[in-house]
Amino acid sequence: MSNARPSLTRSMAEYTVNLRYEDLPAADVKEAKRFLLDSVGCALAAVRNPDMGAMYRFIRRQGGTPEATLIGTGEKTNAANASLMNSLLIRALDYNDIFWEQDPSHPSDIIFGALSPAEACGRDGREALVGIMIAYELELRWCLACFPGVREVGWHHATLTQFVSPFVAGRMYGLGVDQLVAAAGISGSSHFTLGGVVAGHLTNMKNTADPLATQAGVLAAQMAAEGYEGPVEVIEGKEGFQHVIHNVQLKPEILLEGLGVQPPMIRRCGYKAFPTEALTHQPMSAVLGAMQEHGLKAEDLASIHIQTTTRGADILSDPSKYDPQTKETADHSLPYCLAAVAADGGVYPNSFEREKLFDPRIRALLPKIKVVANAEIDAMFPGTKRAIATLTTNDGRTFTKTVDNAKGSPLNPLSDDELVAKFRANAGAVLDKAAQDRVIEATWDFENCRDLGAYLRLLKVD
Repeated sequence: MSNARPSLTRSMAEYTVNLRYEDLPAADVKEAKRFLLDSVGCALAAVRNPDMGAMYRFIRRQGGTPEATLIGTGEKTNAANASLMNSLLIRALDYNDIFWEQDPSHPSDIIFGALSPAEACGRDGREALVGIMIAYELELRWCLACFPGVREVGWHHATLTQFVSPFVAGRMYGLGVDQLVAAAGISGSSHFTLGGVVAGHLTNMKNTADPLATQAGVLAAQMAAEGYEGPVEVIEGKEGFQHVIHNVQLKPEILLEGLGVQPPMIRRCGYKAFPTEALTHQPMSAVLGAMQEHGLKAEDLASIHIQTTTRGADILSDPSKYDPQTKETADHSLPYCLAAVAADGGVYPNSFEREKLFDPRIRALLPKIKVVANAEIDAMFPGTKRAIATLTTNDGRTFTKTVDNAKGSPLNPLSDDELVAKFRANAGAVLDKAAQDRVIEATWDFENCRDLGAYLRLLKVD
């Protein structure tokens, strides 16, 4: 008898097969439903965006078995393409969830790696919730297990999602342990993603990279279901993740210790109060707080000085970010976000519409903004993402505000009422209040959903 330790993906596969809805704490099931409501709201806010129109057309041209519903149009397509389209809608406005203690990620990008296959297979809401829990548990563990994080050495977090999505989809397809190992090998050997998709001048790929990694997991699970194989030690084996990304130390114990035994990690993930890159939130909160506390308006400001992380001062504040020409660059531009929050008292999905990008009040503030790295703040990162805002007025007064925990983070959470308000703000342009009420009610009762197609039809807009 062999005493060889099972591969890392085999241990994850055993967790995936053995997880039962009945064993999930009620508070964590509630959190999964909160993330689902937040995610479909983000998706509804994006359905009429021109870039989403392009992807709807692309998906339509691919054809395929009509087995899974698209948010917005209500059309049906194959599960893999539905997972891509629905995940992309969730991600499109950069307004969905955020986990960032080590590597950053948006685990809700993977929700439709569960729901689209679940709908195609006739699964119910409880099984879909199990899939969501697997997505959050494995994604958060991956984000904590790499030192330094893969993002810090030039890779995008989709590089981690490729190892999570096959387990999520595979559970919906009823795969066994060996098949799940194969699916992880297929996806995990083929979807490493460059950090260049979120650096410099940004394109549609900024939001598409992770949904593609979600789709990859669905495709891998479908292939494995047919008997297709992939590397069984895709993480720790020869020329696997650990060997190829050699400037990152992976700590397998973080991936596996207590998996399926310890309380789920889902409540360590946060929500976004602003539809922007996560590191913009503390600086925006600091500027907004200082202005509100001292009764300031944009026209009062001579300068805005921000102390933040090196990443915030470099990637989010490089020269291209002071003259954003596209939504993708603007919502990852710290100067633009600061100018918008100072001019408008907040940042909203419509803050990135083309007309707003060239609002004279916002453009007038951009040259007044300076962002610098602070070594002490870097030393706290990523556990604490401090921002210090110093506002100087035209008459020479100076006000300083420090913020550590952005609204929506676990230490400064969104209440149910605030989450519903965010959903209504996102959905209001495409669903009337009665339709919004039906989505909210169905999501809070999702564990009793017997027809996922009926739930998704609630997300069809006129």
